[in-house]
Amino acid sequence: MEGEKRPYLSQFQDRHGRTRWRYRRGKLTISLKGKPGDPEFEEAYKAAVEGRKPRKAAVIKMPGAALPGTFRAAWTKVKTTPDWLAHDPQTQLKNIRLAEEFLELKVVDDQPILWGDIPMKDFKRRHAKDILARFHTTPHKAKHLLVAIRKMINVALDEEWIETDPTWKLSYRPEYKGWRAWTDTERDMFEQRWAIGTTPRTTYTLALWLGTRRSDVARLKWEWFDFKKGTVTLVTKKGERSLVLPITPMLREALTPLPRGRETVLLTQYGKPFSEKSLTGRMADWTNSAGLPKGCTLHGLRKTLGKMLAETGATTRQLMETLGHDDIEHAELYSREAEQQRLARDAMTRLTRKIQPKRPRG
Repeated sequence: MEGEKRPYLSQFQDRHGRTRWRYRRGKLTISLKGKPGDPEFEEAYKAAVEGRKPRKAAVIKMPGAALPGTFRAAWTKVKTTPDWLAHDPQTQLKNIRLAEEFLELKVVDDQPILWGDIPMKDFKRRHAKDILARFHTTPHKAKHLLVAIRKMINVALDEEWIETDPTWKLSYRPEYKGWRAWTDTERDMFEQRWAIGTTPRTTYTLALWLGTRRSDVARLKWEWFDFKKGTVTLVTKKGERSLVLPITPMLREALTPLPRGRETVLLTQYGKPFSEKSLTGRMADWTNSAGLPKGCTLHGLRKTLGKMLAETGATTRQLMETLGHDDIEHAELYSREAEQQRLARDAMTRLTRKIQPKRPRG
């Protein structure tokens, strides 16, 4: 303790007038940092007495610890922003998985340094391109990963850790194919195999004529339907958008024979609501039983409705409001495809009429 007499320990004033401590034994002199009572001093003195080097305190990295100004620190702040809190749990979970994969990604493959511990001021445009290149085999994942990184960059800009966005105008838009729409023949085959009133036919009809996602099909409740007004009102699980959709004659026909004394429209054979995952698996079994090829998915029915709407002249805005899209890019996929087919058909029809030889009159 400070004040007690210790063997071979003495103090002196340096040229600046500050008190210094040293361990002097014979010809051995060791300068000691700090003062008696300080952890660093006590370890240095004990090491000198024992004739060894001082031990440095072990640095234990706590889970979730982040150095200021790093990507990991930025991600911690992202999860407190109003934009983040407005996301639905499913969207948050997807972003968390992508962000955590990036934070644990090695900057260089054979080195232990992780991107999460890199100061954001050191992040350059070439680094962003390199990261995207690593995910070239999964382009859509790379696209969403860039979105997650930009959330951290926005935080860094707000916190004034950086002055510019290194990903500004960095475009990464992989070709979007998505789930394909069902053909008319495939729809006929499914409807012939599964009669109205069966669970497969009900699931198919809800997905097709409401155009909702799997997550909403599984949890549709009878109380959301107003058959007198001819509407169904639901709040989508993804994005929490409130949609009021019409009950088409085709949908009404499929729902009329079903019992109403239950909470959800769809129930398993055990009387429980379907989970999203189980509904996907069951649809694969039902399409296989109907003799349909692979690719006839539940989400494909949503695309089928979008395709049919576009082919009958629905505007992009109408498609967005019917299908619950927030991104105009997705809605435009349907209208562009329908418009391309219509323009090509009209152009070829006019050309055919012009060059087709006239038949001689009888």
